[in-house]
Amino acid sequence: MTLPLPVIHKIPFSRKEIAKIEQELSDDEAKKYLVTYPTVYVVNDKAADKYSVYIGETANIKRRTMEHLTNDPATREDWRAFEASKTSEMFIIGHEHFNKSLTLDIENRLMHYMSSVPNVSKVTNRRINQQLDYYTANEMEKIFEKIWHELHRENVNLFPVAHAVRESALFKASPFHKLTEEQLWASDQIIQKIEEALNRGTEGQLILVDGEAGSGKTVLMSSLFYELDQLSKAESENVVLRGTTHYLLVNHEQQLTVYSQLAQKLGITNGRQQKLVAKPTSFINSQDEDNKVDVVIIDEAHLLWTQGKQSYRGTNQLEDILKRARVVVAVFDKHQILSREQYLDEEQQNDLIHRANLNGAYIRLKNQLRINASQATIDWIRNLIDKQQVDVIPHDDSYDLQIVDSPAELQRMIEERAADEKNGISRMLATFDWEYVDNRRPHNNPEQTWDVVIGDWRVPWNLQIEATNTQKRENRGKAWAEQKQTVGEVGSTFTIQGFDLNYAGVILGPSVIYRNGKICFDRTASKNRKATQQRTLKDGSKKVLSDELLRNELNVLLTRGVNGLYIYTVDEQLQQVLTSMMENRRSF
Repeated sequence: MTLPLPVIHKIPFSRKEIAKIEQELSDDEAKKYLVTYPTVYVVNDKAADKYSVYIGETANIKRRTMEHLTNDPATREDWRAFEASKTSEMFIIGHEHFNKSLTLDIENRLMHYMSSVPNVSKVTNRRINQQLDYYTANEMEKIFEKIWHELHRENVNLFPVAHAVRESALFKASPFHKLTEEQLWASDQIIQKIEEALNRGTEGQLILVDGEAGSGKTVLMSSLFYELDQLSKAESENVVLRGTTHYLLVNHEQQLTVYSQLAQKLGITNGRQQKLVAKPTSFINSQDEDNKVDVVIIDEAHLLWTQGKQSYRGTNQLEDILKRARVVVAVFDKHQILSREQYLDEEQQNDLIHRANLNGAYIRLKNQLRINASQATIDWIRNLIDKQQVDVIPHDDSYDLQIVDSPAELQRMIEERAADEKNGISRMLATFDWEYVDNRRPHNNPEQTWDVVIGDWRVPWNLQIEATNTQKRENRGKAWAEQKQTVGEVGSTFTIQGFDLNYAGVILGPSVIYRNGKICFDRTASKNRKATQQRTLKDGSKKVLSDELLRNELNVLLTRGVNGLYIYTVDEQLQQVLTSMMENRRSF
């Protein structure tokens, strides 16, 4: 069935224009869908090349928008600005199939897209309206595509091409993703446990969320952070959470940038100029133990330090955060610990699970949401990482898994994928087996770069290629993989961790070898000293952690590709066995 087109009407946002909507609509069908049917509306204003946006839905467009202009400016800064501006506009969106549930879902999807648009500096709405199933739910995606297409025709700067928006790191980390049943269940459990802890006056309550790479942890934490912000500001809904303080911490520079941008765009603030999104060390150093905050969310808690480093003078960041909060929600994946400075032994990991379990606050995410592949392909990748065995590569119509003959061929394939924007972002990655020093050039020579070198093939490591002036402007606030010039670089585990790619080209360097029928790790070939040097354990003994940490490095790299994974290996034996398994590929 072909769905009808949406009806979109743009007017200046003023009392005068709203009052005469019917007179401006000469078409009876348009009048019906925009005035008497439920509608979605986008109010926007432009200042200094950036837009402020409000997105809403209503059963009565005239009454609701008049309320915005008459009542809301008295209590809300965003509406004061819209009301006072001479340039603010409103898009009214109608459709023959609109009902309450569908308009709520369209509103939520518009929030998702517009909070990811580079030219939008602020988006307000103050609620998440994700709907479950309803009569026309199966039409939502197609109707939204048509709406966005028509809006793009009206204003390309405010509504860019859809695929460009969807590929941004902001979009992928947005709190407005439609959560899966598992994520919804987890979110409900977390909110319930937070309420229970705050009601009891508990301090240092740990809620531990466990899940492997690609299980949807970042989206869950982003959604939780936004929901806590909305509940803390709500006038009536949740008395326990009203007025609570909440922070989001992450020990990863590029993820910090993404979360900070989302918080700024969505107006997540406590009104006291404090950074609610921060690195753990900054939070620990600025927060007094005697003046505890209510809730701290830690994304990628496996990146927390378990020994002193740089400006952090403690011995365990998680323990120090627990001393400064009533409730801590920590996302943890032991298979993504990459450094001895983050290491927890099995006893310490089990202690965290036990501590959370005492209050029924251990939550395990099991679904794989990143890799768009058959179960057979996912099992092949997991067996290679977890069991260090190489099986016959399964045939998969939905996932492009290939073993390539040379690094040059891998680069060609990635560049080819990246050249077509509809394919999404594709980049090369590698194990940390070549020298790289952050914020410094080899021999302090600005003309030289830290390179991944294999025979005559040489490509710079991440963050080495100088962007043009135009690219620098476009790159502001963007993660490494989103920057156009980085297609000519190789990303490391530390750069790509927490992000995904549509197609990942992975170079397994000389630290990953194949001996006696099994993948092994040669720590002498790795340049990741954080993984290969000894760690002093809590009992005073020293332990080399390289096998575990280098396997985790493999885990991070091989789980980045959403639609495809291309692998080249430096070790000849591993390359041979992978190639033979590629040639013996069979259909499952």
